[in-house]
Amino acid sequence: MSDQTIRASARSVEGKGASRRLRHAGKIPAIIYGGDAAPQPVVLDQEKIWVASQNEWFYSTILDLDVDGKVESVLLRDMQRHPFKQIIMHLDFMRVNQKEVLRTQVQLHFINEEISPAGKNADVIIMKELNHVDVSCLPKDLPENIEVDLSKLELGDTIHLSQIPLPEGVEIPSLALGEEYDTAVVVARKGRVEVEPEPEVEGDDAADVPASKVDSDEKDAE
Repeated sequence: MSDQTIRASARSVEGKGASRRLRHAGKIPAIIYGGDAAPQPVVLDQEKIWVASQNEWFYSTILDLDVDGKVESVLLRDMQRHPFKQIIMHLDFMRVNQKEVLRTQVQLHFINEEISPAGKNADVIIMKELNHVDVSCLPKDLPENIEVDLSKLELGDTIHLSQIPLPEGVEIPSLALGEEYDTAVVVARKGRVEVEPEPEVEGDDAADVPASKVDSDEKDAE
């Protein structure tokens, strides 16, 4: 669980116009939902949240959201960014019950690629098929990330979801649905082989041209 505290203030005015004014003032409109309480509109500081959003923990750990002195445990569920400006447009936070299992995405960290047999071979392409994975666990067991060790990866190897060691108390729900859901996470395959173009036919080599081609040319000349 993260020890990071995000500060916010309650807001009573909603709507596109109000949200636009907040953004112009350097604020971010947001909503807290879930649990037994009603959805609560809040506002956060744009600059501070932008800095926090550059860290992985902001997306995959339980956050302490301090709303005017009242602290709630929440998980970021959605972030809307401006299409080209460094501005966060809106945030959705979900309340977290520490006693209830939650399901969320966790980032995958690939380690030791450079020391693996595949990583040392310039002719091998290491393809990372997934960057994150859906997990279920109690909030206290939620990891900031899950490491995928590639130190023994060789040409032709494939690492599936079922082969990734998980922290205690963490499960991947999709694996319970059958082998077809045991998705490939990493694949090491041979790199593309460059094929040299065939040389053009010149000089005496023209005699190798099929007779049918020669006959066709003679008929065209007639």
